[in-house]
Amino acid sequence: MRIGELAALAGVTTRTVRHYHHLGLLPEPARRANGYREYGLRDAVALARVRRLTGLGLSLEEVRDVLAARGSDAGRELHEVLTELDADLARQEEALRGRRARVRELLELAERGELPAEGPVSSELAALFGEMARAGARLPGPEPAMAAKERELLALLETAAPARAGREVVAALGVAGADPAAMDRMYRVYALLDELVEADVDDPRVARAARAVAECVPEAVLEAVGGVPGGLPHGGHGGEADGGFAGEVFADLAPAQAEAVRQAMRLLVERAR
Repeated sequence: MRIGELAALAGVTTRTVRHYHHLGLLPEPARRANGYREYGLRDAVALARVRRLTGLGLSLEEVRDVLAARGSDAGRELHEVLTELDADLARQEEALRGRRARVRELLELAERGELPAEGPVSSELAALFGEMARAGARLPGPEPAMAAKERELLALLETAAPARAGREVVAALGVAGADPAAMDRMYRVYALLDELVEADVDDPRVARAARAVAECVPEAVLEAVGGVPGGLPHGGHGGEADGGFAGEVFADLAPAQAEAVRQAMRLLVERAR
């Protein structure tokens, strides 16, 4: 048989056959006088076995180990490789079930019209975003831009912070957000911060906004954010330094807004003492 006939018989491409030769998975056959490879039944049998092994999901390196074993070792080697493969497939299956469950949760949120634009996020954070959307709808005019920034940073926090710390912050915010009056106050604070977009840093409204931000941060949220390395100064919740992540957050704000957040953070530090 020519290489094309062998490949067609085994259901692979000629490129695959040549690759197996290169890796040593398939012995080189004898060649005709014109230099073409000449394949026989033994080559087809060997190629079919390689295909069966790779079809199970074995890597080519694992296939090489199985093929290299001889006698009773061949059965033991294949058993060991299959045992490891089964365990790996079980882990993948469990992970896939978890991913599907998560996707179903998100689809249910979408069907209820509760999937936030910042998604996918946890169901807890999606619930908080839902409360924010309802609070925004109760106020006249468009939603404050600072509210959208807050959601972006909360989604980032949930992804980037250590799992436990992120969950604690979201849980604390969720408790606070469940109070419509508290959420309405926070939206009024967002509006105050929006007013500072074109303001100077020494504008009297800066100090007023800072006090309002600090007063809106519940103790549970303050304690939870304290467990996040470096703190996250979103909406006044967290660290003091202007370097690193905090510096990036401040850079994303107008100067007067950033000054209001800094002042709010100082007020929160004093409150925590």
